[in-house]
Amino acid sequence: MVITQAQLVELIQERGEYTTIPEAERATRAVLTTLGAHLLGSERKELADLLPAPYQHLLLDPLSATRPLAPQEFIEAIALLIDGASPETARWDTSAVLSTLAETAGETLLQRILTQLPPGYALLFGRPELA
Repeated sequence: MVITQAQLVELIQERGEYTTIPEAERATRAVLTTLGAHLLGSERKELADLLPAPYQHLLLDPLSATRPLAPQEFIEAIALLIDGASPETARWDTSAVLSTLAETAGETLLQRILTQLPPGYALLFGRPELA
């Protein structure tokens, strides 16, 4: 089931405890843009298909990361995209968006996504790291 833009932003706003919708949207755009550069193949397309149209293109942008980023590097990349963000606030933003995406994607797709990412991302998606 595709989630609407209003539903997605509302969920992220609630989870991230943002006081305004623009704050939630800013975090969403930054995280989706960065995540899209790290996902490949059908998983990227399947996740994008679950999102509202305004956010699909952020995942599907043809830019690809030159190398996989470790979770802390991913968070630092997010901090660079959000004015005034610190690594701590970027971690909060990242977790708010990725944990919402995890619920939207479901466990099967999430597991396939996590296999594309370096160890440590499961926690950012709100899941315990499996040994």
